[in-house]
Amino acid sequence: MPMARNSSEPDGAFRSRTSETHMRIRDDVISGKLKPGTKLKIEHLSREIGVGATPVREALSSLVSDGLVVREDQRGFRVAGISGQEFDELLYVRSCVEERALRLSIERGGPDWEEGIVLAQYRLRAIAPSDRYDPDWERCHRNFHLALNAGSGSETLLRLCSQFFDENSRYRHLSRCGGGRAPRDLSDEHDGIAEAALARDPDLAVERLMTHYNRTGKLLRQALKDIEEGSQ
Repeated sequence: MPMARNSSEPDGAFRSRTSETHMRIRDDVISGKLKPGTKLKIEHLSREIGVGATPVREALSSLVSDGLVVREDQRGFRVAGISGQEFDELLYVRSCVEERALRLSIERGGPDWEEGIVLAQYRLRAIAPSDRYDPDWERCHRNFHLALNAGSGSETLLRLCSQFFDENSRYRHLSRCGGGRAPRDLSDEHDGIAEAALARDPDLAVERLMTHYNRTGKLLRQALKDIEEGSQ
């Protein structure tokens, strides 16, 4: 039976439980285990995860800020919905934000930034992409893209990059039940972006990053169309 917060429990331990709960629900939303529109009942999540209601409630409130969950007045929480129009807007805004972050990183990033890219690239290459949700690959994929922007010096840009990556990943996983995907060499695409960034060529790095995102966007639009047509 899940435990409520004990008044004698250290704040650090409580924050850790809340963080772990946030990550658990976040992963379930991004992977598609919790589908768009699903009602999120605090009591059910509390039993399933094995924590009290307070960490679940705080995690859901945080996920509202992340754009993955919506709060309904007097009706609790639901997984955020999806639409082709919302995805197009997400891709546009994400591209604008990440272009700025990447250009600043190339301009300002030092040896630590370069080492971060090389290490993230190595770890990502060590795991083969899968058609199924692979939390290890997803974590390395996320770390690689965030490493590209880590030299920007802007906490606001990094926070937005992180949020938009998660929102885009949810669309990517949900689209897998749609139409087929054209073959791609994701490793080569990632390597090309990293190579241009490390060569301090902002125009080429941005061009390769945008090509990478637009290829994914084209596939997701078709998959979303297939999903919408299949539900009619």
